[in-house]
Amino acid sequence: MPSSPHVIRHKAAVNRPRRETLNGHRSINLWFTGLSGSGKSTLAHAVEERLHLMGCRTYVFDGDNVRHGLCRDLGFSLPERKENLRRIAEMIKLFLDAGVISLTAFISPLESDRAMAKEIIGPENVIEVYCNCPLEICEQRDVKGLYKKARAGEIQNYTGISSPYEAPQQPDIDIDTGTLPLQECVNKIITVLRERWIILK
Repeated sequence: MPSSPHVIRHKAAVNRPRRETLNGHRSINLWFTGLSGSGKSTLAHAVEERLHLMGCRTYVFDGDNVRHGLCRDLGFSLPERKENLRRIAEMIKLFLDAGVISLTAFISPLESDRAMAKEIIGPENVIEVYCNCPLEICEQRDVKGLYKKARAGEIQNYTGISSPYEAPQQPDIDIDTGTLPLQECVNKIITVLRERWIILK
């Protein structure tokens, strides 16, 4: 999408490195992807809670919450899902500049759309977390009854049923969210953040 004409980017004196220094950690995006019911939101919020207790500045972009505001005009066709992720990627760029650790919990079913988001954000700024959970377990966890409705044909374009999900081929973190305890999943992610010098505590 072309930039708006006659708009010149302003270069701020207070920049990302200065904000990161003030915050005491680097900014990064943790991009959680997986089927509905795979534990993306649960894990993202659990990681945020741990980081918050460590004194980190964080924010979770939850797929459902975003669709109540920023992306309320979008449906669930593949082109609309792509636009949903494009908007989120642009928002994440702002949070990176603010020195914040952002966590995004979106199904993001297509590899091409995830690649687009990474390109916008900057691949070096994204840690892709694959919540690897079998469809049958996701359906067992179906607290909202959405899989059941999708199976009955009441919901169209439902990922894993009537719309495809392409699992990441080389995620930065591959977590078995179908069987591992939540805190063990959190520990794995915190370990990676320490190994990459995102957080120093």
